[in-house]
Amino acid sequence: MVEPLLRVEGVSRRFGGLLAVNAVSLSAPAASITALIGPNGAGKTTLFSVISGFLKPSAGHVRYDGMDVTGEPPHRLARRGIARTFQIVQPFAGLTVRHNIAVGAHLRHRARDVALQMAEQVGREVGLGELLDRPAHTLTVAGRKRLELARALATEPKVLLLDEVLAGLNPSEIRAIVPAIRALATRGIAIVMIEHMMQAAMSLADRVFVLAEGRIIAEGSPAEVVADPEVVEAYLGHGAAARMRAAYGH
Repeated sequence: MVEPLLRVEGVSRRFGGLLAVNAVSLSAPAASITALIGPNGAGKTTLFSVISGFLKPSAGHVRYDGMDVTGEPPHRLARRGIARTFQIVQPFAGLTVRHNIAVGAHLRHRARDVALQMAEQVGREVGLGELLDRPAHTLTVAGRKRLELARALATEPKVLLLDEVLAGLNPSEIRAIVPAIRALATRGIAIVMIEHMMQAAMSLADRVFVLAEGRIIAEGSPAEVVADPEVVEAYLGHGAAARMRAAYGH
């Protein structure tokens, strides 16, 4: 059996008396898309912050490519190959799109010309080719989401954590960016995505983990998850669950 590229084992995170993440375990193989869903306040972004080194766990372990990387700082994890995006997109407003992406590329390419070449390649890959020389502050919400994705991709990750990368996009913008995300998995990247755009998340994901009140309450294929009574009760609601079961043949 092939070891998953990312494995989270019994991770907990406390903030004083609040147990925000409670003994969470999940895994993400290479060349796959894993969705992490659940209601607001469930602990999803906190878990991402633990995996990416922005927070240290109160208990448990994070393993990457077979190595225990628990508690390593973000810059070391980025060098290993773990990248993340953030819910609130904050580009370097005074720089062009190209130079924003090059900031990520400099992690592995010290030479300016090489970093800029990488920035152009990645920018075109995520649909920013015509906007590379635009100031970042002029981008639409959809453009900024693509830029956030491009900046993470420019670090050449093996594990990519996407925190609500579809939030704030209209249906046509979602349809445009979904193929780019799917293509990344075909390159061998292990993608873990937090997402509230349920239809898109379910159509993308190979496996789904559901987090509620800090703990995993269900895991499985999209069809298995939307049929789980505890998931319906805690998160989806009966109407949404029925529509999704119909979409997935249940």
